[in-house]
Amino acid sequence: MIVAASAMSTLGLGLGLLLGLAARRFHVETPPLVAEIEKVLPGTNCGVCGFAGCAGLALAMSEGAAPVTACPPGGREVALALAGIIAPEGGAEASIAGMAEMEPMVAFIFEDHCTGCGKCFKRCPTDAIVGAAKQIHTVVMDACIGCDACVDICPTQAIVTRRKPRTLSNWYWDKPALAFAAAAPGRPARQI
Repeated sequence: MIVAASAMSTLGLGLGLLLGLAARRFHVETPPLVAEIEKVLPGTNCGVCGFAGCAGLALAMSEGAAPVTACPPGGREVALALAGIIAPEGGAEASIAGMAEMEPMVAFIFEDHCTGCGKCFKRCPTDAIVGAAKQIHTVVMDACIGCDACVDICPTQAIVTRRKPRTLSNWYWDKPALAFAAAAPGRPARQI
């Protein structure tokens, strides 16, 4: 038994050293632009953009093959940050000019239609769906990115996407509209 344990330990150590040497010898450096773009992307690797994860999208953006608006879960903030990285000369607003202002979306499961088949939580890239086989499922709102992967796979159409409900952690003031008070004769108009 001692001989077998020492043989397996020696074999494991030898193969580990061989893998370590191969990793150093065949290491490929990631371009700095790709690494910087990948830091901004959400990192969920959901595939909604049509590329193989966030690394594939970052590589395509660095080559100019994908627009900065290609990540729907990231939304306008991520697109604006990506445009600042790719076109830092002030072309950020021009790059996202066609992108509509979207509210964050999340999945919602109608429990009376859910059969507990389990297809939705197997497809979810962020593990936002909680449940077990043949039991009711529910969505963890903070983990859901609104990628619609679970909506497409649900056989009973029990899952829909809705606007993310406002809570204390994601609530914000709307940007106030500028209004000008009517000026009395002889006085300049003042901004309210």
